Amino acid sequence: MSDAIWIIIGIFLIFVIYTIYRRFKTMQQYDPEQDSKKLIKLTDNNFKKEISKGVVLVDFWAPWCAPCRMIGPVVSDLADDFDGKAKIGKLNVDENKKIAAEFGIRSIPALILFKEGQPVQKFTGVKPKSTFEKEINAHL
Repeated sequence: MSDAIWIIIGIFLIFVIYTIYRRFKTMQQYDPEQDSKKLIKLTDNNFKKEISKGVVLVDFWAPWCAPCRMIGPVVSDLADDFDGKAKIGKLNVDENKKIAAEFGIRSIPALILFKEGQPVQKFTGVKPKSTFEKEINAHL
């Protein structure tokens, strides 16, 4: 192979390694206590009331889940961005097993978008912020 191809492969590998490193650092630095004050902490007790009106995005997560820690800052940013337009909440599946079971949450992170108390969209795994923004705006 020519030198140009090896250079392109090297640049691609550096980019991949850098991207993985950035995600790892974001995950390590995530602290749920530093979440937006606009983020709603959901429980088995307040869940039905909080999702009953308007558009609500719920993040089903657990503190030990690495992908959950990666998406945590995105969910927190969404709470700030959609303040007054839509609610953004988090439900710890370890502490609130009843609601997690009711919605069939078997893998996390799982995010469900509700409109007037009814689920309209479900996301599983880490997704970019723009994916959530697009869906929330479509249901406002």
